[in-house]
Amino acid sequence: MKRLFDYINNKVLIKVAWLNSATVIVKIIAGFLTTKFVAIFIGAEGLALIGNLRNFLTAIQSFATVGLYNGIVKFIGEFKNDTLKLSKILSTSYYLGFVATILVSILCYYNAKTINDIIFSTQYDFAYVIKITALAIPFYSLNMFSFSIMNGFTKYKFLLILNVIGQILGLCVTLLLIWQNNIDGALISVVIAPSLIFLITLVGILNRRSLIPSIKVSNIDFNWMKKLSPYAIMALVSGITMPLIFIAIRNYIIDSEGMKASGFWEAMNRISSYYLMFLNSLMVLYFLPRFAEIDSKKEFRKEIFSFYKTIMPIVALGFIVIYLLKPFIVALLLTNEFETVQDLFGWQLLGDFVKVLSVVIAYQFIAKKMFLHYIITEIFLIIILYFSSIYFIDMYGVKGANIAHFVAYLLYFGMILLIFSKSLFGVVSDKMKN
Repeated sequence: MKRLFDYINNKVLIKVAWLNSATVIVKIIAGFLTTKFVAIFIGAEGLALIGNLRNFLTAIQSFATVGLYNGIVKFIGEFKNDTLKLSKILSTSYYLGFVATILVSILCYYNAKTINDIIFSTQYDFAYVIKITALAIPFYSLNMFSFSIMNGFTKYKFLLILNVIGQILGLCVTLLLIWQNNIDGALISVVIAPSLIFLITLVGILNRRSLIPSIKVSNIDFNWMKKLSPYAIMALVSGITMPLIFIAIRNYIIDSEGMKASGFWEAMNRISSYYLMFLNSLMVLYFLPRFAEIDSKKEFRKEIFSFYKTIMPIVALGFIVIYLLKPFIVALLLTNEFETVQDLFGWQLLGDFVKVLSVVIAYQFIAKKMFLHYIITEIFLIIILYFSSIYFIDMYGVKGANIAHFVAYLLYFGMILLIFSKSLFGVVSDKMKN
């Protein structure tokens, strides 16, 4: 694991880690404050509604951008000095995203009532929020397209500064809207905050305005569509299906246990996302590029087991501390209404621990473009998560969803180990084959 610490000290910290850490810290603080405001002004029921809207928004954002972000970043990085190829990459990805975004916006706008009934139920009428979403999506798509260009040109520092500014702007808008309009304000802030960052990103676009003339319909290339498609499908599978499964689970909790219980589950999910941000950031910064350059089982095995020996004990200790401090965490982030959330920590932390164990290996799917393996394991996880949630919710109430989280990731981890069994436990050879 010395390589990891050397990498962080010599490359990541000096270049981008301090800014990335600032971004993560700002995200966590923004999340804390938003959650506290929602808990105070709206309550558990409102948190459940916001959770469904967030998941729906994530799904349509993934579709609107066609999941092309990682592919654009990779190919711009490879061909940024080749004017013709760069033009084909930008043109193909831009117009694919343009068509998908317009399609999503039209479908959302003219089916707002139907969507409202699915994600909020017929008890609520927030169709106007869905229409606002339809109008905001094009700005989000343009923002992500611009981000992917700057990322491809390795403008990390600029990107991270934009993220920090965007988070602060989004937080201010969110808190103001919640304070002024309670649940309506909270829902509106969910859909417009990601799009507001586009106003800041315009600065980056102006810095790269020389690229705009290279985006032409005539330069759309179907060969580049094929090259981008694996990245798109991988991103779409997890970006669309997982949020929709969360909506389905949350709606099942609402139907069987009530809206308030669903809000408790959403509160636990939010807390989980906050403490996992640092780990996710570390894995994206280090393991994805590291796995991409590894071409032997020996090195792959060494990285995985070094991570397990050095980082996972720290993670385990951190999770134990979180568990012991759960009354304080709930009191700090939420209100007395959410005291039941304390009962959900144990299973959620166990599931998150196994999730980290499995995800660090699963980054190999993306690094080595193991397209089929990625799709199969994601679909397996989604199916197990949904059906185990239904089963355990019927048995244990809202806690059953957290038990299902642990069970699903335990089985997912087992499947990952099975796929990489030769690399991790077999006879070591020079070349990377699974």
